[in-house]
Amino acid sequence: MEHPIIEIKNISKKYNITHQKGGYIALRDVLMNIIKSPFAFLKTKTKKIIGKETKEEFWALKDINFTVNKGEVIGIIGSNGAGKSTLLKILSQITPPTTGEIKIHGTVGSLLEVGTGFHPELTGRENIFLNGAILGMSQKDIAKKFDAIVEFAEIDKFLDTPVKHYSSGMYVRLAFSVAAHMEPDILIIDEVLAVGDAEFQKKCLGKMENITKSEGRTILFVSHNMEAIRQLCSKIVLLNKGKMEKIGTTSDVIDYYLNNGKNFTSEYDFQINTKKDTSITKICIQNKDEENIFQLPISEDFYIKVKYTFSKPQKNVLLSILFYQNGELLLLSSESDNTGKIKDYLPGNYETKIKIPAYLFNIGYYQFDVTLHRPYIEYLDNKSNITLEILDINNVKSKIFKGHTLGKIATILNYQTKKI
Repeated sequence: MEHPIIEIKNISKKYNITHQKGGYIALRDVLMNIIKSPFAFLKTKTKKIIGKETKEEFWALKDINFTVNKGEVIGIIGSNGAGKSTLLKILSQITPPTTGEIKIHGTVGSLLEVGTGFHPELTGRENIFLNGAILGMSQKDIAKKFDAIVEFAEIDKFLDTPVKHYSSGMYVRLAFSVAAHMEPDILIIDEVLAVGDAEFQKKCLGKMENITKSEGRTILFVSHNMEAIRQLCSKIVLLNKGKMEKIGTTSDVIDYYLNNGKNFTSEYDFQINTKKDTSITKICIQNKDEENIFQLPISEDFYIKVKYTFSKPQKNVLLSILFYQNGELLLLSSESDNTGKIKDYLPGNYETKIKIPAYLFNIGYYQFDVTLHRPYIEYLDNKSNITLEILDINNVKSKIFKGHTLGKIATILNYQTKKI
């Protein structure tokens, strides 16, 4: 039986955080205290001069255990501060763990932040050879891959320019290209790909898929982009406050991460913003019987009811609804009615009922935003990240969303607005 390519056993990482309390101390006061009591100052008076000093232990990681097999693509997700980057730095041998053990069977290539492993004074050409040498490749082997690296990175015009003059996007393109083409057994990639444009991110995801499927190499990938994680990874590790909260298949862990611990509701009340002339005051999710409910069968129409108020006349206003999946991927955006006409409003309270047809979405969780705005000019009010769940009924799938463009889908929604 083949051994895992990475074995992580009880890894923990501790940092000592220093807290200081006290106000501003003038230099003359410090000097006088040193002159009067030099030895006492060195031993005991420092804390009294600069304020009380306390130290706190902070565990960035605590008892992390999992294994990675050769050829697997493992996603590592979690909120900011969960310990994702710390774990990757330990795996890349940039920082040692406080406790625990890591066994890595193979070479590692890391892309943790913009410019990692580059010397700013060297040119792009020189850094390619430098990085290759760090990964243990001969100059001859680097030269064989040189043209492919430059072509993928799209930096041929700036190849002999010192990388300190590169933009962040150019840095990332070259760094990813070097790491991918140098063929390490394990490729570790942090959120750095977010710096690149959408086209380059797509190109990188394609390259990573090729690396694992055709070349059998292993990837550890950290990202907040759930769609990229879903596309690329077969298994996910979820970190929460330095601890491993869950490990499992991509769909199970992503759904858990996006929805666990949230108190979903079908009715949202908002206070009127007295500093603005426009306020969204209430949003309700309703089933076909107009009952407030956030879990909705795929086979039935449902409604989103929006109440809003204007304290002054408003011209050229649209009410828009935008649906997302995984909090990232925009599925559709629809305006105030099928024609998308811009409306004028008199002062008062209004209610818009938006009909969502059956089978528009597949099963799963969806988020939506509701926005009152003047197109291309200003936002009047916006309420975001409202969640609903489409339930599985007899294992049916969407009949509408698949194969339709966003524009066609948007015309399906029906808006009915009235003054109340």
